[in-house]
Amino acid sequence: MNVLVLGAGVVGTACAHYLHAAGHRVSVLERRSAPALETSFGNAGGVCPGFAGPWAAPGMPVKALRWMLDRYAPLALRPKLDPHQWAWLAAFAGNCTAERFARNKARMQRIAHYSKACLVALRHETGIAYDHGEGGVLQLFRTEDEVAGGRRAAAVLQQFGVVHELLDEAGVLAAEPALARSRIRFAGGLNLPGDETGDCALFTSGLAARLQGEGVTFAFDTTVTRLRVDGGRLRGVETDKGTHEADAVVIALGVEAPFLLRPIGLDLPIYPVKGYSITVDLASNDDGPRSAVMDEHSKVMIARLGNRLRAAGMAEVAGYGLDVRPDGIEAVLRTVRAIFPGAAVDGAAAPWAGLRPMTPDGPPYLGATTIEGLFLDVGHGSNGWTQACGSGRIVADIVSGRTPEIDLEGYGIAR
Repeated sequence: MNVLVLGAGVVGTACAHYLHAAGHRVSVLERRSAPALETSFGNAGGVCPGFAGPWAAPGMPVKALRWMLDRYAPLALRPKLDPHQWAWLAAFAGNCTAERFARNKARMQRIAHYSKACLVALRHETGIAYDHGEGGVLQLFRTEDEVAGGRRAAAVLQQFGVVHELLDEAGVLAAEPALARSRIRFAGGLNLPGDETGDCALFTSGLAARLQGEGVTFAFDTTVTRLRVDGGRLRGVETDKGTHEADAVVIALGVEAPFLLRPIGLDLPIYPVKGYSITVDLASNDDGPRSAVMDEHSKVMIARLGNRLRAAGMAEVAGYGLDVRPDGIEAVLRTVRAIFPGAAVDGAAAPWAGLRPMTPDGPPYLGATTIEGLFLDVGHGSNGWTQACGSGRIVADIVSGRTPEIDLEGYGIAR
C-alpha cells in the first residue's frame, strides 16, 4: 500500500519505520525543514517506562490551585478564552479519581514497556547513535511525604513487575555520587534501573536519514491544510504545495492534529501543555548525573546526554504559544543549580520550549478511526519519546491488517 504519514517528529518517524519494514511505500509530510524540530527537539531525554502514568491523579486539582500562587511551580494554569481548553481541563479533573488513575496508569504502563523493548530492538537492528545511556533513572525525594508517595509508586510498580529499588539517603548518594555536592538533602529515592536516556532529536534525525536512504520519501516545508473526506473514506490530503493521495494516512501531528480532525467530525481532547528545557555542555563528568535524576519536588528531570546535560520541566496549560517564558526557564535552572551546583548553567545554557500533546486521561490515541483509510498516532503527552516506537509498531500492524502484540484496550477513539 501507499501510506502517508503526517508529521516527522519521533512519533511519526518511528511509525514510518515500521510501515516501511512491513513492506509499504511510505511518504512523510512535515511542515518544518527537517525532522524533530518541534516537541521532539528538546525534551527531557528520558525513556522512562517506570514513570509512565497519567498526570490526572487524585489530589492534582487541589495542588494545581495552590501552585497558581507560585511563579516557579511545576504546573501553571493560564486560562484562555478557548472552549477547548476549558473542556480539556474539565475532562482532566474528571480523571483525577483513584479508580480512573489506576485504569489509565495500567494502560500507559502496558504501552511504555512494550515501546522500550521495541526501541532496544530497533537500536540493535540499525546501530543508530543518539547519546543513549542505560544507567536507569533515580527519582529523588526531599520530604517524608514524597518518600511515602514513592512507597505507593513502588507498590504499583511491583504489580506490573517493574524492577525498582527504594533507597534511603545513603542509598541515593551511592546510586548517584555527584549528589554529594548537592545543596539539598534528600530523604530518599526510587531507583528504576530499567529506564534509559537518549537524545530524541538525534534518534529521530538518524532514523529519518536511514529511511530516506532506503527509499522512504520525506517532504519537508510542507504544511497540511485539509483532509479531504467523501463517502466515509479519506480521499486526499491537501497541503500548501498540492494534494497527496494514499491508500492509508497516519496522523502523527501532535498538538496540531485536532485542527485537521475537527472539520471531519473527529473532536479528540488533545491540548498543548508547554514544557521548558535547557541544554549545556559539561566541563567535567563529575559535574552532572551519572545517568538521570527526576526531582519529585520540582518535577524537573536532569539527564546526561553524552557530554551534555539536559534539564526539563514545567507544565504550562496556556494555549499554543511557543514563547520561552523567563520564569519557566528559571524554574528549571533553579533546580539544576541546587542539585548539581558544579554544572555550568549560567549564560551557556540553550533555552527551549515545546508543546506536549496531552490527552486528559493520559494514554494516546492509536489505530483506526471511523473514517476508512485514516489512522491515528497522537496524544502521547510527555511520553512521546518513551512510547514512540511501540506506538509506531502498533499502528503499522493495524494498517497492515495484523494483530498487534499487546492488548489495545484503552487506546481507541471510543474509550
